[in-house]
Amino acid sequence: MSWLVPVELQGAYCALRPLSPEHHDGLVAATRDGELWKLWYTAVPSPEGMEAEIARRLDLQAKGSMLPFTTFDAQGRVAGMTTYMNVDATHKRVEVGSTWTAARMQRTPFNTECKLLLLGHAFETLDCIAVEFRTHFFNQQSRRAIERLGAKLDGILRNHQRAGNGSLRDTAVYSITAAEWPTVKAHLRWQLDKPRST
Repeated sequence: MSWLVPVELQGAYCALRPLSPEHHDGLVAATRDGELWKLWYTAVPSPEGMEAEIARRLDLQAKGSMLPFTTFDAQGRVAGMTTYMNVDATHKRVEVGSTWTAARMQRTPFNTECKLLLLGHAFETLDCIAVEFRTHFFNQQSRRAIERLGAKLDGILRNHQRAGNGSLRDTAVYSITAAEWPTVKAHLRWQLDKPRST
């Protein structure tokens, strides 16, 4: 994994730190905020499954196919998980995915800044040619969030995977290219800097 190495990314609203087993209890508390594992159209670890999910992600990191992060809010509390995944070191492409965030942090500047940090590192440090996002066709909240970033819909992979409940998942695939990054970056900075009503 000489191309993709663990790194800490820090912003005003969030911090991303390399995933560690020490984050277990904080991640359990975060997933309980909103009972996120009960959402049928996404895969969020349950409190009981958190230890196994941490181990799974760290195993994929050891194999060079994932770089997992724990996300923290501005107060230093664990807020969720995210990753670079489906790593293509030859062509310098990554997917930002396997992301979930505690309910208390949803619809706040937190997610926008997390994505700004991840995209900035991917394009400006890793020299990626494109960054991809994938989500369930029916995960409208996730799709709207991805579209607000400025990502373009590449297409729908029909019957792409089988979900945990046995249903078939159509996967919406989005991407941002290196050429689009300067405009997307300006847009995300504007979203973070604009005055907010209280």
